[in-house]
Amino acid sequence: MDRRRPQAKTRRRLSAVVAAAAVAALAMTGCSGTGESSAAGGDGRIPMLNFGGFGGGSNPKENYNPYLATALSVGNYLYEPLMMLNEYSCKYEPWLATKMDWKDPSTLVYTLRDGVKFSDGKPFTADDVVFTFDMIKKYPALDTRGAWASLKSVEKTGSDSVTFHFDGPGASSLVAVNSVLIVPQHLWSKVKDPTTYTNTKPVGTGPMMTSTFSPTKLVLTRNPGYWQADKIKVDKIQFNNSDQGQVEQLKLARGDYDSNAMYIPDIDKSYVAKDPKHNKYWFPAGSPISLYMNLDKKPFDDQSFRDAIAKAMDKDSIVEDAQQGYVEKASQTSLVLPNAKDWLPSSIPDDGYISYDVKAAKAELDKAGYKLGSDGKRLDKEGKPMSFSIQIPGGWNDWIQAAKIVQKDFSALGITVDMQNPTYEVQNQNRLTGQYDLTFGVRGGSCDMYRNFLEPLASSETAPIGEAAKTNEVRWRDDTTDQLIDQLRQEPDPAAQKKTVGELATIMYEKKPYIPLWYGASWFEYSTKRAVGWPSASDPYAKPSNMPIILTHLTPAK
Repeated sequence: MDRRRPQAKTRRRLSAVVAAAAVAALAMTGCSGTGESSAAGGDGRIPMLNFGGFGGGSNPKENYNPYLATALSVGNYLYEPLMMLNEYSCKYEPWLATKMDWKDPSTLVYTLRDGVKFSDGKPFTADDVVFTFDMIKKYPALDTRGAWASLKSVEKTGSDSVTFHFDGPGASSLVAVNSVLIVPQHLWSKVKDPTTYTNTKPVGTGPMMTSTFSPTKLVLTRNPGYWQADKIKVDKIQFNNSDQGQVEQLKLARGDYDSNAMYIPDIDKSYVAKDPKHNKYWFPAGSPISLYMNLDKKPFDDQSFRDAIAKAMDKDSIVEDAQQGYVEKASQTSLVLPNAKDWLPSSIPDDGYISYDVKAAKAELDKAGYKLGSDGKRLDKEGKPMSFSIQIPGGWNDWIQAAKIVQKDFSALGITVDMQNPTYEVQNQNRLTGQYDLTFGVRGGSCDMYRNFLEPLASSETAPIGEAAKTNEVRWRDDTTDQLIDQLRQEPDPAAQKKTVGELATIMYEKKPYIPLWYGASWFEYSTKRAVGWPSASDPYAKPSNMPIILTHLTPAK
């Protein structure tokens, strides 16, 4: 859950006192925080762009091993996959491979791009692909996306082709396979232990190469031998690390960054208004944040009760009051819309959005046997007042504000909900082990439709991808759901996949195993002062996370 949650810890409300102090500090020091000038050049190139942080914690160390969690977060600028997954359209774009063909449901053949070289000038070949996959098989800790969960073997089948053999239908592993970044055999074959290798002098096929590093600044330079170098107009990218959130917000507003990914209160006033011509933002929908009801407990195991609760959730207030209008309310299907609209069956009304209707919710509770007592308290079927707790991690301010609205929504039905704010670690463990009544969780929202439904809904302990089925944190158990998820795992045909996803979305809509509330924001601020061609709401050609795709679109501002 944590790897997909919104950046809640950065969502602190910026007080006037802190803001004034930060402004004063910047004024006194004259600090720009960006080093070299990044003005656009006159030769059709962009000398340098300034981006936000590069990870590594409070004391980052050089580590460019793309398979380690401790690596600096610039790996996708240095290394590349076989096919690039566009995380907005959920379509694959030819990258190191020009095409992929299913010979049968368990055999996938990639045709590799000719003329690709690593940044040290050595040619990229099929041997590098086979070596990379064999290496992450030998060292499972490197296989972070589970590519080998259903792979049987990877072999070179020609000078420009590699064949992947799966131990059964392999369609469900496609996202994992295409997430693997390819490294050069001629260098990594000499590494004794790749699980501890920090790879401080990285060589890859990507558009950029490392230049200089310090704990606060990391500079990448353009790879002149890149296979699509003609599309890369940026000569340098400087990343700037800082743990001073308020100061970073002010630097962004002042124009020190060409792009960053951060939460900013009242962004139209504090960022856009500082330079209305150039300062822009786009927060595309990410994974849905959902209300989890522990289905092992009464009355949450009663679908009639869940139906009523779904109608009683004031999602508009959550979006406007807890999320400052930066996000959109979520469809009950759990599909991220409008991105995944092609997967939505036409039989589901209103795109799966459930209208806020307290009167209808009360009527459904009454009909289902949950009556109001004389004191206005809602009673369970045994005649006892209904009272639950909701667990939200302490310090996650936007989640806490959203949970307060959920409390009010339950109160409007005559149900008391007590707020508990354990640490994230405790809340996470309680969610996994079922020690809760109500909580928020994040599942789905990616382009991997199989995982999107497997992780929150599969009940079988023997489901593929090992631990994935054990993340069914709401305790949903349904044979039809399990059969459809297994069917999706085995189905290579895109049309058939969409049909199965539609059936799973229908189960979400009709039976409500959990209630998606809002889509987490993919934070993305950008300036058109030095570069244009950024993705936006009017031109959503990629998500902000698809920086390799974005780099091929950027051109100097005129």
